[in-house]
Amino acid sequence: MWLWRELPRIDELPNGSQLQSDGKLKFSDNFFEIFAIPQAWVVDLNGLNIRYRALQQEFHPDKYSTKSQIDQRLAVQMTSLINQAFETLKCPLKRAQYLLELSNINTDQETHITTDGNFLMQQIELREGLQDIFNHKEPWEMLERMRREIEDIYLNLQDSFQENYQKGSLDDALNITAKMQFFSKLLIEVENVEAELEDI
Repeated sequence: MWLWRELPRIDELPNGSQLQSDGKLKFSDNFFEIFAIPQAWVVDLNGLNIRYRALQQEFHPDKYSTKSQIDQRLAVQMTSLINQAFETLKCPLKRAQYLLELSNINTDQETHITTDGNFLMQQIELREGLQDIFNHKEPWEMLERMRREIEDIYLNLQDSFQENYQKGSLDDALNITAKMQFFSKLLIEVENVEAELEDI
């Protein structure tokens, strides 16, 4: 479960709390509300960064060092919530999963795509290709080709998610999100292979 669902509401804070914001931000806000942006797949990343820096400054725990212990604790919690919201919204995979969770869709299960034979075969071939890089006469060129291929597929999946999410096909969007998770992991594997090549 996401942290924002577990934290207290600012309008339900204990007596004695003086934690203030712009009057709009609450612990109960979802991540899109925290950053004052529409609840949608497309996110203005530049605007997200600007809002993030402003919120960091507003709720930095050092600003509350002379306040009550309640306010100090809540400032730390709010900072943690802001950081989690930022990391979620800037990451395509996490943002997709979060949008589905806001629609009460459980994104933890991946078993619903195991019967997609073409997808599973594609995963096997790509992972084998990454391992074969170390035996290739031009490993760096092969790595870049595979990186571009994986990134292109990942971007196409994001486009497919946006299309299905916008038209309300949440089951299809969930299936695509699970595939996005696999390709997100593949991109991490690409980075690991690159690090290993640098050490050779």
